[in-house]
Amino acid sequence: MTWISKTITAFGSLLLAHACYSAQEHSALQSLKAATSSLTSPAATTASLPIDIAIETVIATLIVLLGLVLGTKPLRPIQWRVWAGKIEREGEEGFVDNEGEVIKEYIGNPFRIFETRPGFVDIRKQRKEFAEWIKSSAAGDGQ
Repeated sequence: MTWISKTITAFGSLLLAHACYSAQEHSALQSLKAATSSLTSPAATTASLPIDIAIETVIATLIVLLGLVLGTKPLRPIQWRVWAGKIEREGEEGFVDNEGEVIKEYIGNPFRIFETRPGFVDIRKQRKEFAEWIKSSAAGDGQ
């Protein structure tokens, strides 16, 4: 994660912690209020969470999500041919994480094995070369 995304995530977490603390304090005050009012009147009153705490919770959650999304690695292509094309074009530079280091899973060209294998064997050419070799060795022995 870059320092910008870490800062945004930390700020959102701080706001979320404040919203949780505010909700807990509101709940504690309401239960204390309900306990003292139950001594005077038997009707129980329930209070919902104030709107400012609910809004702060939603905004803090969105800020945390924004920080996490900004800090994620770029997604890899799903199709092998697209991924191999990216490797061919960009090499290691295309697989650098947010801190500037090459990703550990980078293995290079996945089709390297196909590009380095020997071509097809030409049996007719080999048979002809073998026949010429036999003729030349027979001609050399016959002299």
